[in-house]
Amino acid sequence: MDFVRNTKIDFLGKRKITFVISILLIILGFVAAAAIPLGRANLSTDFEGGIAIQFRFQKPFEIDKTRTLLAERGFKDASLQQFADPAKLLVKLKRSDGDLRALSQTIGGVFTTGMPDNSFVIDSTTEIGPTVGKRLQKDALWAVIVSMIGILVYVAWRFEFRFGVAAVVATFHDVLAVLGVFYLLDKEVSLLIVTALLTVAGYSLTDTVVVFDRIRENMRKKTKEDFVALINRSVNEVLSRTIVTSSTTLLASLALVILGGEVIHDFALALSLGVIVGTYSSIFIASPLLLYWNNKKKPVFAKA
Repeated sequence: MDFVRNTKIDFLGKRKITFVISILLIILGFVAAAAIPLGRANLSTDFEGGIAIQFRFQKPFEIDKTRTLLAERGFKDASLQQFADPAKLLVKLKRSDGDLRALSQTIGGVFTTGMPDNSFVIDSTTEIGPTVGKRLQKDALWAVIVSMIGILVYVAWRFEFRFGVAAVVATFHDVLAVLGVFYLLDKEVSLLIVTALLTVAGYSLTDTVVVFDRIRENMRKKTKEDFVALINRSVNEVLSRTIVTSSTTLLASLALVILGGEVIHDFALALSLGVIVGTYSSIFIASPLLLYWNNKKKPVFAKA
């Protein structure tokens, strides 16, 4: 699977251009993050609160047709979830000023007229309060922060502190980039998307560690080449592995984007964006940061 061999690409020579691109992505990510507490982000009922209505139909139904039916009746933002039992459906709606009981009856009326041959009962109607939503926002933020601290500690212990800082910056860059693109596309941010962001962080770290491991290995050889040449050579040496890993992972996530259905579409999209950005940051962000940390001088060789 060694698709590319003996490449001599000057990755660090393009660092000024890639840094400009990354700064724009980070700014977009910060705008998206700031929009969440300001109430300007497209948040799901998990974070904003709302109502969850569980229906039990007489016979199985097609969830895509049900979603289309609700969209035609003015509930295009409704989140639908089907259970293992194909006759059960959970409908989540964002908080509104109307009476929640009347809202559930309205949704029931849509199903009565739109699916007259499939009777149903409402098993439960649950209100998701704004206090719960705020707490989930806080917990999601802490999940990201704790993961970043864990990455810093692990990489600093596994390599050196400067490697840990570079890995955290690159990973944080990837999370912000994906969040920023979702904000730009007006995609809904839910707990599932937070899960995707944490998965992206893990993937980015794995890819970065592979590059760092080769850099450290070449540093131990104590060659006479300068640090720029050493980093470029190290990235070129693992380029084939990076291409194979990223492309195969991307194929799997893109398959979910195209064929996975509406429920998992945004999750798979976040993963696909994360694979692309994570691969990019491992080469063009994490590695150049080591160079700037070292102030462009020959490094102190890494310990065994």
